[in-house]
Amino acid sequence: MSPCQNSQHGDHAFRGLHGRDREGLVLADRRGMLKAGFAGLAGLSLPGLLQARADSVKQNAPISSGKSVILLWLAGGPSHLDTWDPKPDRPFENRGPFGVTQTSLPGIQICEHLPKQAQIMDQITTIRSVDCRKSNHEPNMVMQTGNRDSAPRISPKGYNWPSIGSVVARFHGANNPAMPAYAAFQRSSSHVAYAGYLGKQYDPFMAQKAARLPILDLVGKETGKVSGADMFRMPSGLTFDRLQNRRTLLKDFDRIKQALDLNGSMEALDYYHQKAADMVLGKRAQQAFDLSLEDEKTRDRYGKHLWSQQVLLARRLVEAGVSFVTIDLSYHTASGTWDNHGIPGGVYGGISKGLRPLLPLFDHFYTTLLADLKERGLLDDTLVVAMGEFGRTPNIGTQESIDGRNHWPVVMSMLLAGGGLRHGQVIGSTERDGSDVRNRPVTPGDLAATIYRHFGVPQDSTYEDPRGRPHFVVQEGGRPLPELF
Repeated sequence: MSPCQNSQHGDHAFRGLHGRDREGLVLADRRGMLKAGFAGLAGLSLPGLLQARADSVKQNAPISSGKSVILLWLAGGPSHLDTWDPKPDRPFENRGPFGVTQTSLPGIQICEHLPKQAQIMDQITTIRSVDCRKSNHEPNMVMQTGNRDSAPRISPKGYNWPSIGSVVARFHGANNPAMPAYAAFQRSSSHVAYAGYLGKQYDPFMAQKAARLPILDLVGKETGKVSGADMFRMPSGLTFDRLQNRRTLLKDFDRIKQALDLNGSMEALDYYHQKAADMVLGKRAQQAFDLSLEDEKTRDRYGKHLWSQQVLLARRLVEAGVSFVTIDLSYHTASGTWDNHGIPGGVYGGISKGLRPLLPLFDHFYTTLLADLKERGLLDDTLVVAMGEFGRTPNIGTQESIDGRNHWPVVMSMLLAGGGLRHGQVIGSTERDGSDVRNRPVTPGDLAATIYRHFGVPQDSTYEDPRGRPHFVVQEGGRPLPELF
């Protein structure tokens, strides 16, 4: 993973150990040496994650219901008018260049370039009235946190609010202790929300570092290169046997640790580093990320495109015990591939040039994922969420483009499927031109509350900021969508 651009993510997972602080006249250097040795054992933030999970058990927090979420993040903000809320009877400058197709739900139409979704709309919930005010991108925070205050462009505290995935990691944990609770395939650090006040141990596990995947350039062209699954590769000269020997050597430090630390924190640190090493050395995580172990017919079914393979890996991860997986569906590392302004000379293209090629690809891997989860008996436990950060302007041709649309943080559409919820419905509607919510507004807080109910996380759960002030995980009076339960 490239270094995070945001200063608040520049720390390491062992900040709480104050490894650079002097703590005595004689033992400071030795203690610092021990901390450095422990921190370097696995090179991951997993020890903190594992310790936090154990702390949750002690606090009787709900753990491991077997539920999971796959978030398909359409980075950049797809046009609601050209996908799931078309206005076919409106003038061209409003309705856009695409036609519509009838779905399996009577009277409900969607974009003509989503025919596979149209066939299974009775298994999907479309929300056409998502009130996404204050949401923006670079970074993409409001919808991924369920909190309107999580808008760093206008709020200095925006980065502090934890992502929904991080809250799930804190209050639910992984469905299998050999796997991370929250994982993300990240194209850019500005596309994925982190743990904020919850602490770095609840940041997402960077899944793209653990799998062999094709590498695409900023406009989605194949480079001919493949990532190396560096997460499970030992540094040069370090073998699995040597790592095991390092763990044995650390056990020899027990006597020194007892002299240094009488409250047991160093012993606990040893335990969680051992667990982290077990995860790296263990087979479950490695196998989950290894697509070569997947049935060839299934791999062909999903397709060879990077996004298709990431979606297949997401299924493998929830099957192995990951609770929350976010996939950053973008080629570009800036605002995102779904940011279809169509500005002359820009890289994103408008609706025809930019959005048109994305829709059949999304249509294919989305419906393939739902079918695969259902066939494997996983769909009732796995909630699949597809959304971006906002919708697009009602009129096309913005910013001197031919058919581009600008940001529209007033209303957007999103999809929900699986999770054992009631589907086959459309929630809410927009005005005749798609410019605003007409009825049944759904807020970011409502989305978060719905996901937490899916996981069995109590709606009144709280966490503390560094000053000890409590904050509810559900903001803005958010409530689970009653239509789904």
